[in-house]
Amino acid sequence: MGRLAMDLSPLRDSRDFRLLYLGFVGALVGTLVTTVAVAVQTYDLTGSPLHTGLVSLARAIPLVAGTLIGGVLADRMDRRRLLIATRLPLVVAVAVLAVNALLPDPHLWPIYLATALTGLLAGLGGPAMLAAIPALVGTERLAAVGALTAASVQLAALLGPALGGLLVAGPGLAVCYALDAAGILAFSLTLFFLPALPPRIRADDGPRSAAALRRAFASLADGVRFVRGRRLVLGLLLIDAAAMVFTMPQALYPALAEQDFGGGPVIVGLLYAAPALGALIGAATSGWTARAGGHALIAAVLLWGLSLTGFGLTTHLPLALALLALAGLGDLVSETLRSALLQHGTPDHLRGRVSSLWLTQATVSPALGNAALGLFAELTTVRTAITIGGLVCVLATLAIAAALPALRHATLATPTPGEQSSIP
Repeated sequence: MGRLAMDLSPLRDSRDFRLLYLGFVGALVGTLVTTVAVAVQTYDLTGSPLHTGLVSLARAIPLVAGTLIGGVLADRMDRRRLLIATRLPLVVAVAVLAVNALLPDPHLWPIYLATALTGLLAGLGGPAMLAAIPALVGTERLAAVGALTAASVQLAALLGPALGGLLVAGPGLAVCYALDAAGILAFSLTLFFLPALPPRIRADDGPRSAAALRRAFASLADGVRFVRGRRLVLGLLLIDAAAMVFTMPQALYPALAEQDFGGGPVIVGLLYAAPALGALIGAATSGWTARAGGHALIAAVLLWGLSLTGFGLTTHLPLALALLALAGLGDLVSETLRSALLQHGTPDHLRGRVSSLWLTQATVSPALGNAALGLFAELTTVRTAITIGGLVCVLATLAIAAALPALRHATLATPTPGEQSSIP
């Protein structure tokens, strides 16, 4: 049992990681409350699953730009300062949603505007968050941190959407957005208690002049070359895309709640929260992931795709929630292993840039998946879109695993042979 239990040593031994972790969890709960509120409000204003998916895409486009820029900045400036500078303005962006919700006739365009702004700011700070973690806990605990982070995400994903559904059905949308703003503000203040987190700049990077900064942005190509030259890292990006692009049904939850499950915001919240229950079970038994590798990752993604295929075929709410929970368990395991394998195989001086590429893919893929499934649901039916998406995910995962032996044989023990990089 000791080998299965979650490793809590990063929280126990690192005061700075505890602060970062607790602040992140608190802010994330509010963010996921807002996710449900935005989905319900958009569907109420438009009656269209496509619009609900397009709101996700509107966030993803500026998030891509912000993440790519943020990855370069995270390798060139203090990561703590970058996090503070990008988290505080998020309070203003969420306040726009609250003000719009209080209007007698709320508009759709402020929802698109505010979600786009939150995407840009989250992108600018996201790579700094990932790149700072090894400095706080050490590289030997990356799998444990991956499990703890995934557990925090899933705990928030269990509490946030359920709370969001209750708040939307009760005091209303504006309260949801106000709660999110308060959580972000608290997290921002927590960051002031962390130490400076400068990257380990190599001596040949030159002075921090304007010309050096331009060269720094050009160095993003170094991160791309590193990914292209590392079959394992490329495989991690591709298999995550396969899981997310074809099987992201969140945009369809409001329509499913109304058309098939006979409920409103509370049912929407339960659908959002169900995967988190399975993920928490996976996180609580994640100790074995420190000794796992590519085969376990592939199996976890297949579990995700098959569970969502079953979810698309059922109209029985308890079974649907159980299948979503099973999908969440698979997602937790795959997320833990993807994150640990990526950080393990990337040198520190490239972690910001590689993390930016990782976050770009990890954000664009779900957004594209939500938009694509929303469009497919408009053309066919909601259930057809989910079922076919799950099957495509399974087939794509098997194809990627067959084409990339480096992914199948990946391990956290040592770097993949023959894949060392000399990119500066």
